[in-house]
Amino acid sequence: MDDGWSFQDRFTKRIAAIAKKLLPEIVLREIRHYRSYKKGERPLYLQIRISNRLGFTNPKLARVPKSAQAFLFVCFGNIMRSPMCEALLNRELANLEVPRITVTSAGLNAIPDRPAHAWAITAARELGISLEDHRARLLTPEMVDQADVIFVMDYQNQVQLLSRWAHAQKKVFLLSAYASQDYELVEIVDPYYLGVEGTRHCYNILDACIRNLVRGILNEERDHAHGANLTRPAHGRKPTSS
Repeated sequence: MDDGWSFQDRFTKRIAAIAKKLLPEIVLREIRHYRSYKKGERPLYLQIRISNRLGFTNPKLARVPKSAQAFLFVCFGNIMRSPMCEALLNRELANLEVPRITVTSAGLNAIPDRPAHAWAITAARELGISLEDHRARLLTPEMVDQADVIFVMDYQNQVQLLSRWAHAQKKVFLLSAYASQDYELVEIVDPYYLGVEGTRHCYNILDACIRNLVRGILNEERDHAHGANLTRPAHGRKPTSS
């Protein structure tokens, strides 16, 4: 009976069925993730994952440079995760009066001027943040070049960004590096398909990340001020040379 399937199609389907039974779910999940990338992005994804797995890199331990002044948050569409990060960090910095730092956000696949997702608006409001006036921005080469630090949320963001702007590698960080100690994942999952509860959960993670980031920035500010005080001569005295 001719079912329209070629021998190769039937063979491939059979192998896939066998693999599904024999391979652990974690391996199958990695295969699905790998296939979700464009062909040109797959080698970079493998490189990043293997480097992390072997311990050559550890995104959870990465820290932004002390000299960083321009922060850019990036996610898929700039309607849920990255605009919330932008708003949270701006609020924290306004309360602490750290004027030298600038903050913005954008999406790798954003539809310009698209409003924040309804779930995002609801979840943000519960944390005292308004995203009602937010409009999505598409990530541009100028944004990438002007940023000192670019925070991404997941491997997809990281791979897409570095596939387009490889020269930005040293200033791209996964935001989970600043998550609470009990958050063991490397990625902060997109809540786009997770409902308002999933968005609330995501925003609590983001809030913790931003608070820890600000704590790190403040420590660096104090170190800088302390260093300046050590090198400044006492009032009314001229520095002497040895």
